[in-house]
Amino acid sequence: MTPILVFLSLIVLLLTGMPIFAALGLTASGVLLIFEGSTSSFADTVFSHLSKDLLATIPLFVLMAQIMIRAKVIDDLYQFANTVVGHIQGGLGVATIMACTVFSAISGSSVATALSVGSSALPQMQRFGYRRQDALGVIAAGGTLGILIPPSGPMILYAIVSEVSIGALFLAGIIPGILLALIFAGYCVFQAAWRGGLQSPSRAEFKEILTATRSSIWALMAPPIVMGGIYFGIFTAAEAAAVGVLYALLVAVLVYRNFGVGDMYDCVYQTMRTSMMVFMIIAGAAMFGHAITIIRLPVGITEAVASLGLGPMGFIIAVMALVFIMGMFLESIAIILITTPILLPTMAHLGIDPVWYGILLMVNLELAMVTPPVGMNLFVIKGISDAPLSEVVRGAAPFVVLMLFALALLILVPGLATWLPYTAGFGM
Repeated sequence: MTPILVFLSLIVLLLTGMPIFAALGLTASGVLLIFEGSTSSFADTVFSHLSKDLLATIPLFVLMAQIMIRAKVIDDLYQFANTVVGHIQGGLGVATIMACTVFSAISGSSVATALSVGSSALPQMQRFGYRRQDALGVIAAGGTLGILIPPSGPMILYAIVSEVSIGALFLAGIIPGILLALIFAGYCVFQAAWRGGLQSPSRAEFKEILTATRSSIWALMAPPIVMGGIYFGIFTAAEAAAVGVLYALLVAVLVYRNFGVGDMYDCVYQTMRTSMMVFMIIAGAAMFGHAITIIRLPVGITEAVASLGLGPMGFIIAVMALVFIMGMFLESIAIILITTPILLPTMAHLGIDPVWYGILLMVNLELAMVTPPVGMNLFVIKGISDAPLSEVVRGAAPFVVLMLFALALLILVPGLATWLPYTAGFGM
């Protein structure tokens, strides 16, 4: 009964609009005051969680994204994608997905991807006859790739909480991310053929393609430089983040030449705000994790699962269903930090690969970004388009079905997520 009361108390606090870190900290404090009469043990717990070297990757990747966004790299990315595939039926939708895929690998943020690509793609898609609803759905779904394609902020948080190799997770997200992008792109072609009546830009000449490639080459090179260094063992994830920041600065200052001291100040300021928010949440999660350990909640869940006779597959399906429901009401960060400490012992007992589970979790969190009432991408797209929220939801609905299909495929074929990191030597 106690675990249920703890969980419900946390959910109620979150639903009131209280900041995530405050809800986690208050719930944990209440538990410790009741069961231990003191919260003094929190100090060591919080310090141990905030002193991890991996945390340095968060502000560095955020800063890299801020610099690239400030330098307006996305304009060249979308123009490149549009030039290459815009002429085919549904090509503008495919171009939007392409731009989202590449920019996701730069920004690591679902919201930033949807906002940046959407601002360029929406007017262009409507100009060539796309229904606004369909265009909004493509942008909302494409933006979710920021959660799955590395470097991903939620993926870094999961790595910190679960103590899984961030390099392994980054590599594990590549194939599922590309697969999901291809599924989205295929649907865009199918939808265009089904709707009919769409115009397409004229086929670009080779010279135009070459010009677009030259303009976007610096943005296109960012993901291979960052991820390639990790894959080939040239540098660690933390070092990759630093290399990414340096690369972004060089591109912004020397290539685009639209980045000054004032821009750097703004980028650092936004990075500081975002990072401090994340660090406060991590501190709150550390307190919550310590509290649930005191009341033996993870052990209780493991015992309950054992008594029910759920195997690894049954457990995964049940957890994915739970996360899907939670995603309708809670933010992605909250879901990661609440569920992971509770489920890890049970996963270890059942022999479930935490890297595989991490990718399944990321896909499910993508669903959370486009499912009402709390889907962040839905509100972002509504903001840049002034469309009713109901229209955005209808446009995104087919992509929810596609993501559920991708999730089922990853559950049935774990190798899609685990092959690349294990081939690279992680977890062997």
